Amino acid sequence: MKLSARNLTLAYGARTVIRDVSLEIETGEMVAIIGPNGSGKSTLLRGLSRLHRPASGQVFLGEQDIRSIGAREVARRLAILPQSPADGTDLTVRELVWRGRYPHQGILQRATRADYAAVEWAMEASDVLALAERPLANLSGGERQRAWIALALAQQPRVLLLDEPTSFLDLQHQIEVMELLRRLNGEGITVITVLHDLVLAARYARRIVAISAGDVCFDGRPRDVFTADALERVFRVPMIVLTDPVSGLPIPVPGYHASAVTV
Repeated sequence: MKLSARNLTLAYGARTVIRDVSLEIETGEMVAIIGPNGSGKSTLLRGLSRLHRPASGQVFLGEQDIRSIGAREVARRLAILPQSPADGTDLTVRELVWRGRYPHQGILQRATRADYAAVEWAMEASDVLALAERPLANLSGGERQRAWIALALAQQPRVLLLDEPTSFLDLQHQIEVMELLRRLNGEGITVITVLHDLVLAARYARRIVAISAGDVCFDGRPRDVFTADALERVFRVPMIVLTDPVSGLPIPVPGYHASAVTV
């Protein structure tokens, strides 16, 4: 499902955080949003998901203004996983994932076969089916993150938004989460994720949107937009862009400051 922002401005009181941003994210894309801390990445994600009311502009889910769609209906089409969700640690994985079925259930409605099937599919797709009866508090960081992704998948969304899903994870768990997102994207789910790790963004995203001080600095394929000059303008540090000898994809790394060079 397509997700669009048209002249979107997002603010906290008098402080503008996202300024007149327009994006067209097509059905089936996998997009990484990058940028320095405080640049507006998380706020943009919240604005795209209807969690932050625009100061001006519009967000469209498919062909409809997202604010004209009921909250329950939005949750059937779009799911958002916030950064480091902390609640629910007293739940088992299965109990957590069942929360994703709330948008599909009416008041006092009993769970249906479709609900049970969706929960099982979400846990299987996220590779947490074997952990279904374990409390979240007893899981590793990577396992817990996959359980939260299963919750989002139980909504059966066509668009999945994630805010820094690999933060605080070790390298193995980062790869596990990104491989899961790639697989889901291959099954037709539109994936939009905020990432700090530029190497992961280059490897997994088909499109990069860079945000700095509330503006879009560049937008395009990693091969096209990950240049040293472009990244230096966004992050304000020297950058070096290497080339992966196997995939040919860019590998952005910080350059050297003179004070950091030792002989």
